[in-house]
Amino acid sequence: MTTTIAEILPAAAMRHAERTALIVEEHRLSFQELDALSNRVANGLVAMGVKPGDRVGLFGGNSWEWVASYYGIAKTGAVLNPLSSMLTSDELAYTVTDAGARVVIASFDKAGPLLALKAAGSLDHLVLWGAGQAEGATRLDDWLTRQDMAFTVVARQPSDLAVIAYTSGTTGRPKGAMQSQRAVFAAAVGTALMAARTAEDRVVSALPLFHVYGSCVMNAAMLAGSMLITLPRFSEVAIRGAIQTHRATLMDGVPTAYYYLLAHPDFERYDLSSLRRCWVGGQTLPAAKSLEFTRRTGCPVHEVWGMTELAGATTANPVYGLNKPGTIGLPYPGNALRVVDAEDATRELPRGQPGELMFSGPLVMMGYYNRPEATAETIRPDGWLHTGDIAFIDEDGYATIVDRKKDMILTAGFNVYPAELERVLCMHPDVALAAVGGIPDEAKGELAKAYVMRKAGTQVTRRALIEHCREHLAAYKVPRAIQFVESVPMTSSGKIMRRLLKDIDDGKRSDG
Repeated sequence: MTTTIAEILPAAAMRHAERTALIVEEHRLSFQELDALSNRVANGLVAMGVKPGDRVGLFGGNSWEWVASYYGIAKTGAVLNPLSSMLTSDELAYTVTDAGARVVIASFDKAGPLLALKAAGSLDHLVLWGAGQAEGATRLDDWLTRQDMAFTVVARQPSDLAVIAYTSGTTGRPKGAMQSQRAVFAAAVGTALMAARTAEDRVVSALPLFHVYGSCVMNAAMLAGSMLITLPRFSEVAIRGAIQTHRATLMDGVPTAYYYLLAHPDFERYDLSSLRRCWVGGQTLPAAKSLEFTRRTGCPVHEVWGMTELAGATTANPVYGLNKPGTIGLPYPGNALRVVDAEDATRELPRGQPGELMFSGPLVMMGYYNRPEATAETIRPDGWLHTGDIAFIDEDGYATIVDRKKDMILTAGFNVYPAELERVLCMHPDVALAAVGGIPDEAKGELAKAYVMRKAGTQVTRRALIEHCREHLAAYKVPRAIQFVESVPMTSSGKIMRRLLKDIDDGKRSDG
């Protein structure tokens, strides 16, 4: 029975053999081919001296080499350390050193800072894929052509450490969330079940594979035997082209992907009729945008939610069940949600009342690596995890995220949640994307400011948007400033970075 990451691909190769498992640009690999390539990576790592429990970093953009290396590392019993492809040299050095990774497999364009780490003695081995030659590094291509195609997977227990995945570090140094084999596997199983993924599905995704959502979708595809069409990076044209070319049945993406797709002037020119369902996660997608996508494509959008500390996606609006746009749905089987008083986590709140969302179950991380104090602050003695999200649970048990606790804007003593304002702004037919942040105010402490991308060909005014907000929001929630922008700051996974909105601030207040 399959229970660990390393067993996923061999089991899929046994069931699906020559069926296509992965497409990345012009590269197409069957389940058997991908399994054999990962075996070669595993053999290369073992020959290098990698043992069960060792940390092995994986650093690079979406590629077939990344996928083969991921499963190759897992097969050796080593602990995966996926590294964001957007890390600076300092961030990379900290993360690799903190995790204790002695080996890193990376794309050649990432070689510079890794070679410096190796020269400094912070790294024993560096393995590179792609064009180029680097003295002191091993070529992954040599493993993929010369190592044995057979490998016996090193047995691991569900309770063993599988992955150390680092948080984005928005409040200081990033922390390494320790994910067990059970958690990573269960997140993939839940993702496959809730989305009703099958071997007949063709899944398009530009999600970064190093991100928990991206790797969760990848593992779910392998478990279900789906064809995974992975794009190296997101673009509206590339996504629509991949859906049309491969007759994709399912798309996974973050809210910004849907914003940009819907705002593109050529949206209607592509044939997206093959889509049967779409998933969106990473941040909340306003219901208005979800419903607009469904209206224009005929495909429902199912919102999901998760965290690095929970090994990926962990709640969803199920395919076989009620789909409620604007909610994050129900917890995966075997897990539980509850909402508690934000100041007293022992006091559970009644249905419909917002408070901090708590999570319990096998998806909860083992803790933060080498951070016992941070672990104790996040995971209660009874196993319930503080998510940091403000949410409420409705009469059907579906949760709705109000906002991140740390993103709340305090205006004259009133709590204002940016996500609520963003949802209202996105209801306006001329708004492509809205992001809301706080700006200082001498009288009220903070005021809400909206950064708005107009849809192509529209000229909605600040005054019109203010009036729109007044129709749907209490007076203290209405944004006091609106700035029209061409883009907003985002993470490598496509999340809007509200804390960086101040960097594009023009300092102006709205008219009206």
